[in-house]
Amino acid sequence: MREENITRINLDGKELILIGTAHVSRQSAEQVKEVIEAERPDSVCIELDEQRYQSVMDSNKWKEMDIFKVIKEKKATLLLMNLAISSFQNRLAKQFDIKPGQEMIQGIESANEIGADLVLADRNIQITFSRIWHNLGWSGKAQLLTSVFFSIFSKETITEEELEKMKSQDTLNAVLAEFTESFPKLKTPLIDERDQYLAQKIKDAPGDKVVAVLGAAHVPGITKEIQKEHDLEALAQIPPKSIVPKILGWAIPALLIAIVSYTFISNPTAGFDQALSWILWTGSFAAIGAAIAFGHPLAILSAFIAAPITTLHPLIASGWVSGIVQAFFRRPNVGDFETLSEDVFTVKGFWRNKVTRILLVVVLTNLVGSIGTFIGGADVIRVFFKNL
Repeated sequence: MREENITRINLDGKELILIGTAHVSRQSAEQVKEVIEAERPDSVCIELDEQRYQSVMDSNKWKEMDIFKVIKEKKATLLLMNLAISSFQNRLAKQFDIKPGQEMIQGIESANEIGADLVLADRNIQITFSRIWHNLGWSGKAQLLTSVFFSIFSKETITEEELEKMKSQDTLNAVLAEFTESFPKLKTPLIDERDQYLAQKIKDAPGDKVVAVLGAAHVPGITKEIQKEHDLEALAQIPPKSIVPKILGWAIPALLIAIVSYTFISNPTAGFDQALSWILWTGSFAAIGAAIAFGHPLAILSAFIAAPITTLHPLIASGWVSGIVQAFFRRPNVGDFETLSEDVFTVKGFWRNKVTRILLVVVLTNLVGSIGTFIGGADVIRVFFKNL
């Protein structure tokens, strides 16, 4: 049996066998099968949470998605990022003619074949995303989104040999060093905390022999963290939202309304100019965002009408309005959900598929519209000081 990419740990009378895998590697899937059949462990831990496990086991899950519910629950950006990240993994998997996450699927199948307990060892993906998002400021969020999308639509390919080399610890450490240099605040929730969570779940798995199927990036951290005790409840908490953005979200619109009202009273003509400037800047940029997403004409119009109002209300966003209009007039059919996994391979596919186009309408209306909000707000203040 090949011992490469395998880490063996003896802890409190238990034998823990960690298999470091690449998520789109045929060799990784083969090694998982080989190790589990040879070792016949009491438990098999896999780097999945319940939500991702259900997605892996039911590939038709997309067909049950309620796109209106996604928009109303403010999950459009999260879903679009999930699709974007999975498109990168799926493209590599297609390049090597292997199902993405095959090593996890193999772990599940092999565990069932030998009658081992299956342990879903990873933290809930939404909790991880929430903790990542909480750790980033506005500039960090913008930088992360930009980096994700540029990396996804890259045409660069790699050989399977290069993919296998990614599993060497030296290479991984170098990759992580570069990763944390660009996004230092992401390493804690994305890598360190999950290392701790995974380590505790592996350690708590039933039986005297445990095999864990893990992304190779986690193996060095888990090897260190498994010697310690970790509070799973604390690691699974969603961080409380700061009250500062909420205060600013109400204070800034209130200040703008007060400024325009004062200007109207002292100089109606200037007040009218302020209101018109606000409407044109916020509405136009939101409409441009919806147009970039190739939104329905009425979705573009709704973005223009909604933006001047929604930008003054922190609980509503113009993208949600344009997205709902887009979903109403261009409602996805079963075919769109069936081709979703293929369409996200390309930029053209993202815009062609009705599901992802709705998400693009929501995200781009809000993103581009925010530029108009800043410009419009600055112009309102300029006119105010000019007329003092």
